[in-house]
Amino acid sequence: MKINLVVAILFVFNIGQSIAQNKITAEVPAQYSNPVLHADYSDPDAIRVGNTYIMTASSFTCTPGLPILTSHDLVHWTISGYALKKLVPDDYYQTVRHGGGVWAPSIRYHNNEFFIYYPDPDFGIYMVHAKSYLGPWSDPVLVQAGKGLIDPCPFWDDNGKAYLVHAYAGSRAGIKSIISIKQMNAEGTKVTDEGRIVYDGHGVDPTVEGPKIYKRNGFFYIFVPAGGVGTGWQTVLCSKNIYGPFERKVVMAQGGSSINGPHQGAWVQTPEGKDWFLHFQDKEAYGRVVHLQPMIWKNNWPVIGEDKDGDGTGEPFMNYGNKDTGYHQLLTQVKSSQFSGHAPLGADWQWQANAAIEWYFLHDQQLRLYARTLVDAAKNKYDLPNLLMQKFPALRFEATTKLEADKLNNGEEAGMMVFGTDYAWLGVQRRDDKFYLVQSVCLNADKGNAEKMTILDTLSSTSKLVTLKIVVGQGATVRFNYSWDGSNFMETKLPFTAKPGKWVGAKMGLFASGSKRTNDCGSADFDFFEVKY
Repeated sequence: MKINLVVAILFVFNIGQSIAQNKITAEVPAQYSNPVLHADYSDPDAIRVGNTYIMTASSFTCTPGLPILTSHDLVHWTISGYALKKLVPDDYYQTVRHGGGVWAPSIRYHNNEFFIYYPDPDFGIYMVHAKSYLGPWSDPVLVQAGKGLIDPCPFWDDNGKAYLVHAYAGSRAGIKSIISIKQMNAEGTKVTDEGRIVYDGHGVDPTVEGPKIYKRNGFFYIFVPAGGVGTGWQTVLCSKNIYGPFERKVVMAQGGSSINGPHQGAWVQTPEGKDWFLHFQDKEAYGRVVHLQPMIWKNNWPVIGEDKDGDGTGEPFMNYGNKDTGYHQLLTQVKSSQFSGHAPLGADWQWQANAAIEWYFLHDQQLRLYARTLVDAAKNKYDLPNLLMQKFPALRFEATTKLEADKLNNGEEAGMMVFGTDYAWLGVQRRDDKFYLVQSVCLNADKGNAEKMTILDTLSSTSKLVTLKIVVGQGATVRFNYSWDGSNFMETKLPFTAKPGKWVGAKMGLFASGSKRTNDCGSADFDFFEVKY
């Protein structure tokens, strides 16, 4: 890994010390600051198996999908891999389908096996399973076909019966704000009945969705977020019967806190029996970041966060333990890549759609991206599947790469990009046998607008090397920089503010593309990709 050695040693030492202290008990630190993950892991669901917490989240059409994150204390998380190599149907997802693909999943451990159920709102509810959370994971199994079936969660009762609870997406199903329960076969591979509506949220819980079902002390609990992503709350339903009738209570809302829309998450319990709740907060360009809240039980109802007035509805903590730790937790995996010809791409990287093996090679300690034209008559890069992207990892950060552009053909370009419904990139374009350093900005790219390009310089006749850097500040402001010697950087002075994509935060990454199809496209080589917080 190519890293800043001093920062990395201190960071890894602190993380390692924290994990070592908590590894045996899997207990949460006495003090921490939210969000525990300042990255776009929306709709998180998590379980504990032994002393390891395992989390997954929505991945939409990015591949690989269904991220697997692990922790020993619910605060410090590592990307351990992915459960879904490709979306199905494969040919459909070779095209970017913004806002489609994998919506809110759930993960469970049953009969010594891991199960993840995920919805594709255009095709139905799927399941993948594995003996280890590290895989190998099975191919997706279609549990129930249908448009608009979303947010599934399985439940195996003490009597051996298996159930599936899920919600409905109005955009596909034409109905919404209801929760249904259906029976499954014992293996959890097929729904076996038409199901029953167990809750209608119209009126008090509009846009109720994301159900997670649990059982405690003979009561069935369905945790259901409601009210919308940016403005909602966490409702819990309770009944002695799995089909209800259910009582309802709001157990967490924003209250006087600064954490908007606190809902959609997972109840997890430590080995010592302490209860915690993971949820997300929508921070626009930064995505849906993950928070951790304490949870207690009063009169057989959960209370999440801080219940200041004792009414049973908590509000989120920003600093647990009444102390700001001075930083927000980051992924413990060092967010840098030094590309090796004998290793796969790191777990931080995802494509915009199902990837083809000919899009890239790791060659001579470099990442080589081929400038393939994959979308005919494209006005911009919004629908290109072969963009190699990462999530924004922190509130403020910088990322640097070194680009070698001499293998580009005329009409091709490559560089470093910040991507969303608005996007901008800095890189090299070759035309008329000349190589130009350019910055391009595309506003409202999702509306089909064209890029506006500015030529900054011409590359020398002998060297086609340039080092590129983005610096992201609070408010997702982005400054683009370049250097000819790798040390002395010049800022482009062209302002840009990152914007989210559809249901996802802004991303950063690398690309190579062309303006016409050819049987021998050019390529661009990247030496490294280094991120500093």
